[in-house]
Amino acid sequence: MSTKKRNWKPQTALVHSGTLRSGFGETSEAMYLTQGYVYETAQAAEARFKGEEPGFIYSRYANPTVDMFEKRMCALEGAEDARATASGMAAVTAALLCSAKAGDHIVAARALFGSCRWVVETLAPKYGIEATLVDGTDIANWEKAVKPNTKLFFLESPTNPTLEVVDIAAVAALANSIGARLIVDNVFATPLQQKPLQLGAHIVVYSATKHIDGQGRCLGGVILSDKKWIDENLHDYFRHTGPSLSPFNAWTLLKGLETLPLRVRQQTESAGKIADFLAERPEIARVIYPGRADHPQAAIVKKQMSGGSTLICLDVKGGKQVAFALQNALDIVLISNNLGDAKSLITHPATTTHKNLSDEARAELGIGPGTLRLSVGLEDTDDLLEDIEQALKAK
Repeated sequence: MSTKKRNWKPQTALVHSGTLRSGFGETSEAMYLTQGYVYETAQAAEARFKGEEPGFIYSRYANPTVDMFEKRMCALEGAEDARATASGMAAVTAALLCSAKAGDHIVAARALFGSCRWVVETLAPKYGIEATLVDGTDIANWEKAVKPNTKLFFLESPTNPTLEVVDIAAVAALANSIGARLIVDNVFATPLQQKPLQLGAHIVVYSATKHIDGQGRCLGGVILSDKKWIDENLHDYFRHTGPSLSPFNAWTLLKGLETLPLRVRQQTESAGKIADFLAERPEIARVIYPGRADHPQAAIVKKQMSGGSTLICLDVKGGKQVAFALQNALDIVLISNNLGDAKSLITHPATTTHKNLSDEARAELGIGPGTLRLSVGLEDTDDLLEDIEQALKAK
């Protein structure tokens, strides 16, 4: 296939970008399930290891199927280069550790996925990297946390699970002013509804396990940035520590990308209707949804996101007991800690994804005993509304 750059829209890029075809001319991307590669001569092997001859060396470093996935993600994100990883947390950890060293300081938004907070609060300090957590919704908090050795900012927006939105452009401008880099976990927005690199972020990470696969099949992650940063900071780490994505998972994720726009559009439309429905129910104390006018950061949502979200955060009256009863009464919606799936999923963050945080830390994030996170799937919207309504009555 021609590699000529085209001004394709996302729907087209996600079907065609980065495709490599063998001599057989296959329609679907080939799955190259190989560990190593054969060289015609010893001299060719030497040249390839020297970087004098293009080609693959070992699938821990690079693989044709994985390469197609990385190139397709670059086309979608508008990034110069990418590396695909075995999971979303492998992507987060690699991006953080390759952006800071002993003696450096990280400022991170406190509203992070539980494992991300562990990497920032527990793992990084073991390597001599200092970390400060702030309320990321106010740029003044970022400014106050800056130290002479601050080299990295890290945030997710919208946040997990309370869907706070951080002003990415403002944080990026601050990072640039002090010579730091900004990493954005863009999972909840998806690359279709928010473009962190265009807003000034330097590195974007995804758990491809979520919307990119979108059908509960496999794990994966990806790191996207400029080629210089990847070559100078990530390349050797990636090559020698081995967080690489398997070719099979890369192929699965390529298939997921083909339908990503269709799925996210439908899920977002349904989520908006369900959020409006929940906001009117007397059993619900609070609904947070980026597509609603009453979202705490509605102005920022309008500025930096092109759509709402596939996720809803809600608080039920009555605390944990009622929240559990509501989950148990659902018929279509499944109890699971995953998100971005074709199936609608609900979880109780205080006892699952954020259970390792202290009560005080959860309270700071707005995660109470009655907080639930709903990931809206591809089921018929009316069926989902009926299921939620009957569960509210049954609890």
